[in-house]
Amino acid sequence: MRRNLIIGSSLLILAVIAGGFWAWGPAQQQVAQDNTAQAPIERTLVVYASPQCGCCGDWVTHMENNGFTTEMHRVNNINEIKKEAGLPRELASCHTAFIDDYLIEGHVPAKDVRRLLREQPEASGLSVPRMPMGSPGMEIEGRGRDAFDVILFKQNGTQSIYQSYSAQTSL
Repeated sequence: MRRNLIIGSSLLILAVIAGGFWAWGPAQQQVAQDNTAQAPIERTLVVYASPQCGCCGDWVTHMENNGFTTEMHRVNNINEIKKEAGLPRELASCHTAFIDDYLIEGHVPAKDVRRLLREQPEASGLSVPRMPMGSPGMEIEGRGRDAFDVILFKQNGTQSIYQSYSAQTSL
């Protein structure tokens, strides 16, 4: 009887230890993935915005906080830059950025730009049309997030949803 109790207790202890290692492994893997996601981007994100736009600077700060090096240009001809870059009018927002051969329009989250650079699809770029509340650079304390889509657009005019973000009642 005592022997069965010792064996049972030993097996229980081994199960707890094994479970701890099993749970610890994925947690450590997640930390490593998160650290990799924050690794600095070796290329410069060149941003064009009008001198009057405040949220554009907030978006640039979001990008810098997520490992991007930025170069900000305050210009009076932002619409000309969008047109010359071939941005479809319906995808326009308040600022336009370029990295590698991609155009990034509006309040696109840093993780989606990272994904674009990692996957390198045949595309002109990404856009978050208009200025959705709660998107990066458009956060207001105590205000939730509007639902919004990140649009992948191509030179031939095709567009697809690259990432969707649901509405949140509070941040």
